[in-house]
Amino acid sequence: MITATSELLDLAASSGAVGRIAAFIGGIVVVGGLLGAFWLGNRVKDREPHRPRPEEQPKLPDSGPVREIREMREADEMPVAKEESERLMPYALHATNSKRAKDQKPRRWTPGMSGSFGSGGLR
Repeated sequence: MITATSELLDLAASSGAVGRIAAFIGGIVVVGGLLGAFWLGNRVKDREPHRPRPEEQPKLPDSGPVREIREMREADEMPVAKEESERLMPYALHATNSKRAKDQKPRRWTPGMSGSFGSGGLR
């Protein structure tokens, strides 16, 4: 009987030691993974372009900061090919699809005709 009890105690002690060793090895694996991620991050960071120096930073124009310009725009006409067999090339098209309107007076909505559908307003 005494030998069975001592064998159980030895087995319990050895399983606790195995658990501690497994936890220690798991911790080493996690720390190794973190160190590897840090090393890889530094390699990627070294390949990126460096930050601009103070003299390379953008400067304000001599006229001061650029302000917002509000203007009325209208649709720009699509250029038409001279012959049917001719195709339009990208350089033949305008850079924007709108142009500055001749009438710069902003349009106002007609009272009673604006609002969303079902707004409940009287007509």
